Amino acid sequence: MSVADLSPAAARVARALAARGVDCTVRELPASTRTAAEAAAAIGCRVEQIAKSIVFRGAVSGEPILVVASGGSRVDERRLAAAAGEGIERADPDFVKRELGFAIGGVPPLGHARPVRTFVDPGLLELDTVWAAAGTPHAVFSIAPGDLLRATGGELLEE
Repeated sequence: MSVADLSPAAARVARALAARGVDCTVRELPASTRTAAEAAAAIGCRVEQIAKSIVFRGAVSGEPILVVASGGSRVDERRLAAAAGEGIERADPDFVKRELGFAIGGVPPLGHARPVRTFVDPGLLELDTVWAAAGTPHAVFSIAPGDLLRATGGELLEE
């Protein structure tokens, strides 16, 4: 499937990947990939291989903060707040759409409407391949975790 055949949001992610020198293919699937469990079932991989994007909002700055975490883990919000240097709160769907340009359920780890401070779960680096959302609840791409870290410019969320 060429970039021209993708939905506008998925094409934006494919272009962002290419601009960062990442050679991977964005795929649009008939089944939903909105949750980590749905994505794993649609792709045929383990839930841990899903790189889910969770958006928070800085409590003081109001800036978006993105965490790319393994589908099988929960974000330690105290640890994230310490790494971010400010309190955090969950971002609501309107904030996510306005600030990142994507709707919840399809938020990719890159290709956002603006620069976003990104933290990456170090557990993802223990895997050979991970799958991430590509802009819609039906679009995904696979990537080596080291390439994901590099392409996002993310900081490892240390334990």
